[in-house]
Amino acid sequence: MAQETAPTPIGSPEEQRPMQQHPYIGMWVTADGVIRQELLPNGRYDEARGSRESAYQGRYEVEGNMIFYWDDTGFTADGEFVTDDELHHGGMIFFRRD
Repeated sequence: MAQETAPTPIGSPEEQRPMQQHPYIGMWVTADGVIRQELLPNGRYDEARGSRESAYQGRYEVEGNMIFYWDDTGFTADGEFVTDDELHHGGMIFFRRD
């Protein structure tokens, strides 16, 4: 007998598009190094500001060269990858750091 499974709740991790292989995963930093944003493979991000680690955290999705953020505190934002190594977000320019 086949067992029925419950539908996946909206917004659950299982529903989110896997980001494990996305080329933009990794650390992005401003030229002065003050703001550091790590795009994690699980569709989450962690942003540090100055000496404040994990100042902002939340989830993100990439569509083409656009990135959309949903912060855990409730605000939303977006950004644009203008090259594979340059991200414009919130009036700032981030560069990929290996």
